[in-house]
Order: sequence, then C-alpha cells, then structure tokens
Amino acid sequence: MLDTSHGLIPPLRVPVGADPERWRTLPTERTVVVIARTVTSTVRVLDILGPVFRDESRVDLVFAFDPSSAFNDGVHDLIRSVGARVLPWHQYRYLSPDLVITATENADLAVGGHTAPVLVLPHGVGFHKVVPDSRSDQDRLAGVVPDALLRSGRAWLAVSHPDQAEQLAAAHPLTKGRTLLIGDPCHDTLVNGVDLRAAYREALGITGNRRLIVLSSTWRDRSLLGQNPTLPARLLAELPMDDYAVALVTHPNIVSAHGVYQLRSLLASPLGAGLLRIPPTDGWQATLIAGDLLIGDHGSVTFYGAALGKPLLLGAFSEEEAVPGTPMAELGRQVPRLAPGAPLRPQIERALATGNVPGPADSDSLSRLGAKALIRPGHALHRLRTAIYGLLRLALPERPAPLPRAAPADPRPADPFPDITAVHVTTEVRDTPVGPRVAISRTPAAVGHFADVGDPEITPGAEDGSPSAGPSSSADTYRHLSCSDLERDRELTENASVLVRDATAGSVAVADRWITDVFSRYPGCLLASAAVAGAGCRVGLRDGRTVAVALSDDRPGAEIAAALVYALLRAGRPPETVAFTIGDLAGDAELHVVQRGGGTAAPDSAALLGARQEAPITGEFADRP
Repeated sequence: MLDTSHGLIPPLRVPVGADPERWRTLPTERTVVVIARTVTSTVRVLDILGPVFRDESRVDLVFAFDPSSAFNDGVHDLIRSVGARVLPWHQYRYLSPDLVITATENADLAVGGHTAPVLVLPHGVGFHKVVPDSRSDQDRLAGVVPDALLRSGRAWLAVSHPDQAEQLAAAHPLTKGRTLLIGDPCHDTLVNGVDLRAAYREALGITGNRRLIVLSSTWRDRSLLGQNPTLPARLLAELPMDDYAVALVTHPNIVSAHGVYQLRSLLASPLGAGLLRIPPTDGWQATLIAGDLLIGDHGSVTFYGAALGKPLLLGAFSEEEAVPGTPMAELGRQVPRLAPGAPLRPQIERALATGNVPGPADSDSLSRLGAKALIRPGHALHRLRTAIYGLLRLALPERPAPLPRAAPADPRPADPFPDITAVHVTTEVRDTPVGPRVAISRTPAAVGHFADVGDPEITPGAEDGSPSAGPSSSADTYRHLSCSDLERDRELTENASVLVRDATAGSVAVADRWITDVFSRYPGCLLASAAVAGAGCRVGLRDGRTVAVALSDDRPGAEIAAALVYALLRAGRPPETVAFTIGDLAGDAELHVVQRGGGTAAPDSAALLGARQEAPITGEFADRP
C-alpha cells in the first residue's frame, strides 16, 4: 500500500507543530484534531463541524490523515478541496490536542501518550450493520471503537436515539456510560430540505410530472450494485424516458475501492442513456428529497428515505449484515422486495400508484420506523455543539452564532448529461370518437440490449412489463429505432428504421435534398424526417413521396413527426389529423402527402397505403406472415 504518511504530506508547523505560536494569527486557546480515514467518515465530519465552530476564533481545527484504510483513496483530496490543514499520520502521535473528533472507529485512537477525549460520531444511521474488521479476519459491529480506547475512559460515542445506548451496552458493556445523545444532523438537514423538493428536481433536470427513481447502493457484494449491477440499465431500458428519470447514489467505499474509471465502465450504457450518477461526497441528500421512489438496500441512505416516508422498494438486503433487533433489520422485514428477474416497469408503477408502497410498509409506517432510530429532528447541531464545547472545557461564545437550519445544497450529477441521439420509439394507435390518438414513448437505444421486449416490430396487446406495457387489446402497438444524424454509433445508424435531421432545415428544398441523400446512403432506412423553419416537418418515404406534418406544438420536432407517420403506416391508416401524447405533452398533428422535390399533386390515401406492398417499402412496413 502506498505510504502517504511520510514525505507526500509535509508536517505542519502552523497551527500545530514545533513552534506554531511564531506563525499563527488567530488567538486560539484549544486544538481539535479531526481523524480522517475514509471518504465516508470524513464527509460526515465536514458536514457538521463548520456550523458547530461558526464564528469561533478560539479553536484551531486540523485534520490528521490516517492512510491505513482499504478505502483511503480520495480522502486527502477531499480535505484539501475544502481548504483544511492536513497533517501526516506520523505527526499526529506527537501532538497534544484538546479534543479528537472522528466518524471512524478504525483509526488508532489510543495512541500512546494522548489524554484528550475522543468524540466518535456515527457515519450512518445508528449501529445496525456488521462490517469486516480491519484488524482481524472477523466481522464486527460498525461504529464501535476498540475496547482499549473504551477502557481508557477517553471515548464518547454519539448516538441518535436512546435505544442505541441500550443496544451498545448489551453488545459491548464497556460502552455503558460512554454515550452522548446527540440526534442525527444529517437527518435534520434532510428534513430542512423537504420544502425545496421542486428546486432539487429542477437542478436535476426533472420537469413536469416526470418521476425520479433513485437507486441507492451500499458497499460489499450483498449491496444493490453487488447483487444486481445491471439494474440501472434495465430500468432505463424499460421506463419511458419522457416519463421517468433514474439516479444512482453509491456508497463512497465503492469508488474508493474500485475507482471512478471502473465504475464509469460498469455504467457505460446507462450513463449514455441519461443515468444521473450522484457524487458520493455530496448531492445524495437533495437527490433523495427530489425522488419519487427509492430502491435501496441495507445502507443508511435507504433508512433515511424510510424516515422521510419515501415510497420504497428493496433491490437487495443482507440479513447477515443487518444487526438483529435493530430498526434496519425491521425495515428488511417490512419493505417489499424488487423482483429482479421480472419486468421492472409494472413493479415501479404499482409502487407509485398511490404514492405509497403497498402493504405494511406504507409511508406512515416507514416514518414510525425511522422514529425508532432518530429522535425528533431540529436539535442535533445544538446538542453536538454543547457536547463539543463541554469536552473542550470551553465556554460557549458570549454571543454564540445562531445555528443554521441548513438544507442540502443542490445536487450536481458527476457526469455531463449525454445527448441521447438514438431511441427506441413505441407507438400505440387507438381509435377515439374524434379520430386516432397515438401515444408515444421512448427509451434510449444505448440500453436497448438490456430490455426483453419480445417482437420489436408488431406487439398488439403487448405483455405487461415490456416498454409498451399496458396497452389495451384495442391498441395497435409498434416499435422502431430512431436515430439522429449526429449518432456516433454507426451500428445503430445503419439499423435505424427512422433517421432524423438534428438541425432545422432552412427551407423545404434543403430538407428534401437531405432526405434523398439519407436514402441513398442508408438502404435500411424506411423514413427520413427533418424540421423546416416555419414550415413544420417533412417525413420522406423511400419512393419519393413525403408526408408534411404540422404540429400544434413545435417542441417535439422531427422525431415525433416521423413516429406519427410510422405508427399510422404500420396500422394501415391514412395520414390525417391525429392527436398524440408523449410524456406530459399532448398535442395534435395534421398530416398530408406531398411529392418530394417540388411536386404538388398528392396521391390519395389508398395509393400511399398501397405502398406497404410495393417493393420500395418493405421490411417493417410489409405485412408479416
């Protein structure tokens, strides 16, 4: 393992070191050392110490980087990113701090010669999880410091509920009398942000009635990603992109262990399909608030979602890691499991149908379950500040700065949102008293290989769970691949039924020339569509005819115009006035046939439909045996 304790991090001379008084500016009276060992624990401390020491000039705060963890990657960069002073681990043993604060129990906190109290903050919800012990080949209860530190009388364990003190005393008698009831500042922050849900959704690009499905994965092989690494891709392949978005929150240990490069490689297809990968260091709280449904596991983010009353499904859950008798173990018994081998869309829609997960784990019961691990929110920072100043033997400031009721910062996905230039389009054609109505849904082609859709060409009355789930027997359902002319994957372009010009054509002549060129270069293309400035859309057929499409709303553009023409041709209907829906958008389109290249006499509907049996219009438009 790379030794970062000598050389790479130079020793500090100020605010601590051999002669710090020669260099310091502030009139400090106490020194607090924060032990940083993993990204997970470091983030938790960073989130709370700023408010606790707000406007305080009497306390020097430095971070000691312990590089001994298997998950040390990113810790030093994180500390430096906030501008904190970092001292190497070998220098820590020579300091005489007044207080040590950490959210990791694995560091060597019983360093010989140190007498300062050690405040250990949880980096999750309570003490509900069994994890590998870094000092042996056994497992241990997460959050509990070694017995040597407990025997020293220096350790204080922060708890978020009185029951946790009883749990710890039963499992580790040496913790009796060594706990401080603080609450959970992270939960308080979540509660403070609930009213900003609309702003968080906007920051993630979620508009209208689009539903946000949030996936949360803890670490190890029994986590959500460990059990089902293709779940993000399958959700994006089955859920229409105009109705749903998918975000992924991962435990920091996943990136620390495997690296961002490998995680991006694993998620290459879903990231290309618009997966919102939320950085493990920030953004997950706002994303959780913005979500409509959480699919989680036995990690703390899942429990926070339950405490907020979020509709919840379990994509994985390790009974072996969840400590029996804890609220987390109870959550594992109550919450319905996602069936990974079954179609996902019906399961998602059932969970969202009434805003609650059906069965015993409704939002009220989940909130009550959260109350078993989290005391009433709103006071955790005040309790924590009072405890810290008490341990420092330092009076609170004469005019203490009011503690903020901070809400989470806006979420920022870790990867730029891709241009989705290839989609599978599903159309359902229904008769209504006023004419045909076409429902259009789209899924990104980048994840198309993860979807089990059956016959991709003709699926009337498709089985529930396919990308065209739910059509009635009266609907004619079809599916095709549509690509923009900017699509970089040539395999997709060459197999597309529909090619769409990305840029708006300046005139009908320009659009028609582009359509003719497309048919000459792509023999498998059946329709070519282009928007024309001020003149609607032109959808060309291979035999020289074109359908002019005037949309009541120009936002859908050429791709939707082509989908309407495709659906009507496949259903054996003439181009006519048709109503359509896609996501939140509902509109009308007027279709009529013209001759490409300047012709004015349009063939009648029968002639156009007859093209379904003509040689130039074969493949998808031909009748199937």
